[in-house]
Amino acid sequence: MAGHKILVIDDSKVIRMRVRDMLPEGDFQVLEAKDGAEGLNLIRRERPNLIMLDFLLPRVSGWEVYQELQNEHDLQAIPLVIMSGRKEEVTDKLTEPFEFFEFIEKPFEKNQLQEAIKGAINKSRLPRIRTETSQPTAPSINDAEVSQLRQQVEAMSAHTAEMAQLRQQVQSMEQEIANLKRALTQLVTFVKQKL
Repeated sequence: MAGHKILVIDDSKVIRMRVRDMLPEGDFQVLEAKDGAEGLNLIRRERPNLIMLDFLLPRVSGWEVYQELQNEHDLQAIPLVIMSGRKEEVTDKLTEPFEFFEFIEKPFEKNQLQEAIKGAINKSRLPRIRTETSQPTAPSINDAEVSQLRQQVEAMSAHTAEMAQLRQQVQSMEQEIANLKRALTQLVTFVKQKL
């Protein structure tokens, strides 16, 4: 069983599957919730290491889930990535800069997801201002786990860079092939004219 749990709360099955496909195989257990109520239940029951939260959800909205997370001290330290197709939906409720969570706009690419996860992990480690009635925030993820998650995300970044380099090589080879075909066509035309 995977050591880290990532909870994806989104009413779109396509987005949930896209996030699952963008994560390295075998390194994470991906939990899914199709609405905010189901998401809150999974958060409390499973204590995920990372939450990816859609802002517009049926039954209980992403905004309401966010407020619940902020009201419970033991849930505040879970790295959080908020997703939305329109950033203004989020900034209407939460002003920038986003201090304790990372935002990613849909649709997103694998490298954007990796950067959002890194940012969320870093922001979750920031100290929170405590009121007189608040208790110290218990980290939901220890330093070794943070280090391991960072290494895995960096490995994903390295693979992405390697893929970009391979794509570039393929484009270069395709261009060379096109040039060779052109030259061959010219040569055949020349030979035909001489015959």
